[in-house]
Amino acid sequence: MTKREEQWQLRGYKPTRFKAADSVYKLRFADAAVFFINNLIHSRGEWHNKPFLLLDWQERIVRDIFGIVHKRTHRRQFRTAYIEVPKKNGKSEIAAAIALLLLCGDNEPKAEIYSCATARDQAAIVFDAALEMVRCNPVLEKYIKYSAFHKSLEFKPTGGIYKALPADAHTKHGVSPSGIIFDELHAQTNPDYFKTMTKGSGASRRQPLTFIITTAGYDRNSVGFEQHQKAMDILEGKRIDPTFYPCVYSAPEDADWSDEKMWREVNPSLGRTFSIDFLRHEYEEATFSPADENGFRQLHLNQWVKQSVRWMNMGKWDDCAFPFNVKNLKGRVCYAGLDLSSTTDITALVLCFPPEDETDKYIILPHFWIPDANLHARVKRDHVPYDNWAAQGLLTTTDGEVIHYGYIEKYIEDLAKLYNIKEIAYDPWGAFHFAQILSDSGYPMVEYRQGYKTMSPAMKTLMQLTLEKRIAHGGNVALRWMVDNMNASRDPAGNIKPDKESATEKIDGAVAMIMAVDRAFQNNAKRHKSVYETRGIIGYSANGWVQ
Repeated sequence: MTKREEQWQLRGYKPTRFKAADSVYKLRFADAAVFFINNLIHSRGEWHNKPFLLLDWQERIVRDIFGIVHKRTHRRQFRTAYIEVPKKNGKSEIAAAIALLLLCGDNEPKAEIYSCATARDQAAIVFDAALEMVRCNPVLEKYIKYSAFHKSLEFKPTGGIYKALPADAHTKHGVSPSGIIFDELHAQTNPDYFKTMTKGSGASRRQPLTFIITTAGYDRNSVGFEQHQKAMDILEGKRIDPTFYPCVYSAPEDADWSDEKMWREVNPSLGRTFSIDFLRHEYEEATFSPADENGFRQLHLNQWVKQSVRWMNMGKWDDCAFPFNVKNLKGRVCYAGLDLSSTTDITALVLCFPPEDETDKYIILPHFWIPDANLHARVKRDHVPYDNWAAQGLLTTTDGEVIHYGYIEKYIEDLAKLYNIKEIAYDPWGAFHFAQILSDSGYPMVEYRQGYKTMSPAMKTLMQLTLEKRIAHGGNVALRWMVDNMNASRDPAGNIKPDKESATEKIDGAVAMIMAVDRAFQNNAKRHKSVYETRGIIGYSANGWVQ
């Protein structure tokens, strides 16, 4: 063992456990890569114009990727590196350094390196960092021809190029990348772009490398989450792919997001590229808003959240799991929200019983239906325990492959015999004809559109009632799942509404509940008018108090 190897072993470095049996760690290859990067110059912030000295976690990645090679060919074992790390940990800088290493130090004739992202502006972030590194280094500037306008670098000794690729560049022919830098893969909306760039396009290259650098996202049906899941499966030993290098810094889903110890564990550059005071400030800001909490979890704890802008604080929601006896609701006034969704989807009818006195709460009683024929297929596909919920009576299965609205009508008829249903609120889009059938049967139907004007005050009402612990939902887990899935989109005026378009999981029950609670709240307010509305204002005169 050489002195340098001994030094690295003392620092805790060992070649990754994902080294294949037919591979070997070549120290001189790892040293060359580290030497190249450590002689670059930082491009921005307080580190601008200072040497790029790799942090331990960065150096470990570089040594693994460039030092582990096949015994016979000495070509790199890893063809894809997936690095998922929170914001502010220097992702763009290390990605830019890797791009320049592949361009100038990989001995690849006519190398082609591309920065890819959802949009050209995003792809240009890494490129611009690399360009600034070139400008700050007299040696590189001597050998690299660059165009800031065209977002291109050319390494003159080998004819290699590095470009920021436009969003539609994957449709062009002749691209043969030896290196790909994919920035913020979690935001990639076009899976074909990723697949075209990474699958087979570098087949003519000796050792092509795709270097993915990203934070966590929220779309669990995206190519970003697909790669995240692959990385996690490899890390957990559920999957083997010797060509894929996984490195994920993230907090567990059930982690205490206020725990500073956890912040330090998942932010490997904390104390170097940013301070603990910055995180403390971000945390304090996030405690006032569920949306900001979601952003903190995603950006600083690197957790894959369920939506881009979380609507409900689930801790506050869980505080309202007050139990109630359904039998005691018989005959009581209630208001219903109906969300038919699709005939093959979840149909939801949620009843809201307004309080009868000051000690009572707004009681939530949900009813859900799902087709029986594809139940088990949906459990397997969606990873949601619909079958268990059906067994627990939390949802009802209907015969066939679609929801038959005649069944729902009969169900509502039975509910009307138990409770005094004053209104049924519904979204006319997609439910007009069924609403007309119910109206013809004598049910009081209320048209309830899903725009900002209607939904914003309703959602804010429900949020306020939740924060004040004035609702009781009994801890229904199916309803909780849908509330947790809710994404609130926001217009420039600050109004909100459920964002059904970006919802990656079902929210039908949450939407139905919002309508039901709003109608119950509005009608309850009318029934309990202010004393000033009924008797006028009492004033004082020389003759005493008068009305």
